Amino acid sequence: MKPLPMASQNDARTDLPPEGGSHTDGSHTDGIHTDGLVADPVKTEALSPAITAALKTVYDPEIPVDIWELGLIYDVFVTGEGVASIKMTLTAPGCPAAQVLPGQVGEAAKTVEGITDAKVEVVWEPGWTKDRMSDVAKLQLGMW
Repeated sequence: MKPLPMASQNDARTDLPPEGGSHTDGSHTDGIHTDGLVADPVKTEALSPAITAALKTVYDPEIPVDIWELGLIYDVFVTGEGVASIKMTLTAPGCPAAQVLPGQVGEAAKTVEGITDAKVEVVWEPGWTKDRMSDVAKLQLGMW
C-alpha cells in the first residue's frame, strides 16, 4: 500500500498533483473542480487512513483490483469544513467506468466519520500507466 503524500513544499513530489491544485490544463470531465479548496493539514492527516480504507472498497468494474491499489487516486486532502477533495484518473479516457467510478469514490469518502462532503475531480495529467499500480495490484493481476 502506498501512503498518501504529505511532503513539505521543499520535497514535494512532482509526479502528483499539488494540494489544492492540478496538473491539468483546466479541462475536467465531470464539471467538478476541487481547485480553490484549502487543505487542513491536521484534518487531512487524521482522516487520511480512514479515507484510504474507504477508497479501497471501490473497484474498477473491469479489473478485480481496488482503485487505490491501481493507482487511480492522485491526491486526497480534507478541508477545515470536513470536505474531502479527491483527484483521480481512469485507466483510459474512454473508460466505460467514467460514469460511475467518480460517484462511487465520493460516496465512499462520505462514509468516513468527520467527512461532511466529497468533491471528486477526474484529471488526465499525469496520465495513468501500469507503473502507478502498487505491488499488491501487480501481484493480483499476475504482472509481477
